[in-house]
Amino acid sequence: MTDVIKGFQKDPKYEFWRLRIFGITWLAYAGFYLTRASFSVAKIGILEDPNLSLTTENMGVIDGLYLTAYAVGQFVWGMLGDKVGTRKIVLLGLIGSIITGFAMGVSSIMLAFGVFALLQGLSQSTGWAPLAKNITNWFSLRERGVVMGWWATNYTIGGLIGAPFAGLMAVYFGGWRFAFFIPAIVLAVIVILFFLLQKNKPQDMGLPPIEEYHREEPASEEVSNDEIISEPEEGSWKSIIEVIKNPMVLRLGAVYFFIKPTRYAILFWGPLYISELLGTGMAESAIVNAAFFLAGPFSVLAAGYASDIIFQSRRMPYCVISMFALAILLFFFNDLASVHSSLVSAGLLFSVGFLIYGPDSLVSATAAVDFGTRKGASTASGVINGMGSVGAIAGGTIPGFFKDSWGWDGVFMFLSVSVLIAGLLMISKWNALPGKTKKDKL
Repeated sequence: MTDVIKGFQKDPKYEFWRLRIFGITWLAYAGFYLTRASFSVAKIGILEDPNLSLTTENMGVIDGLYLTAYAVGQFVWGMLGDKVGTRKIVLLGLIGSIITGFAMGVSSIMLAFGVFALLQGLSQSTGWAPLAKNITNWFSLRERGVVMGWWATNYTIGGLIGAPFAGLMAVYFGGWRFAFFIPAIVLAVIVILFFLLQKNKPQDMGLPPIEEYHREEPASEEVSNDEIISEPEEGSWKSIIEVIKNPMVLRLGAVYFFIKPTRYAILFWGPLYISELLGTGMAESAIVNAAFFLAGPFSVLAAGYASDIIFQSRRMPYCVISMFALAILLFFFNDLASVHSSLVSAGLLFSVGFLIYGPDSLVSATAAVDFGTRKGASTASGVINGMGSVGAIAGGTIPGFFKDSWGWDGVFMFLSVSVLIAGLLMISKWNALPGKTKKDKL
């Protein structure tokens, strides 16, 4: 990473560990998407399996159980990430995800799918907030915007790889169950690497805290000297409660509540939508749908650099513009896709991905860390992503429950209204900056 202070002398050992932590935490969260995407791809094979009687409504219920557990887990694991550290929580979640992935692969009745989907949701929710906390322990405030921008490509690339990989494995091995089995095996390799390579903070390796290493004064966290004296201890319940009560954290959570349904509707139902639209199988449907995730890395990096360079570190202008443009695109999406072309469908999904992933990353990653600070980063990420995950329940379940009665036009109209509300919520904070909004009212 780049120097943050003129004349700063790098410590090779410290820099080695920073790169190592960045790499393994990036890989760990991307790895979660291997098992997260399995069910969305397997749905196509499950509906065609004469030995199973699951309907799209049943699958909507299963997705709802997953997303409910995921939302609850975000709040719980976010707070525990600040209290007990990243390592224990993420290892527990990775192992749990592998076990439940295999369990869903051998399931044949709705009850079993539902129970294991719920456990999968709890396992998956251990990832984001504690890993974001891990990054803040190794990278200081002055460099964190760029670092988080690059780090947040993990969930876009994870999504890009996860679904096509599951689909290809199902086709190659001849059955939808392998969409669960093979990704779980690959994730097991990542668990071993995480166990061997990850450390919670520099002090665990006999290194000084990142602020001391970068000679960064505590005042850079946007607090006065008087506030530093009474600042609660990291990991204390007082510190956690202060983050939960932060008005800007709550506003960002509300914004994310309306952003996330679109991302999860496409993650959970995109392959089936493409299959019904184009008449394609599991692998081809997942590959076309992957255009949505392909846009992710470009979108995340564009948002980070544009918000810094064009909007002078203000995050909301980029988000507002993107949300309004996305609302228009989603409103007309199904009409535009009705030409029944794989290329056109992929192009539309890429456009949706480009418009949503940038604001998604700014709200859930960079801003969460900014306003939660290093000491409360996990809690802030947990609150914002937890509120977003409550909204994702709608995105993950409404297509299953209502696509037959509303049609896909109705589903995309619902998503259009949702992102429009997100944009409206952000307008009043157009000029928001961390230091200026710390004590703002909602």
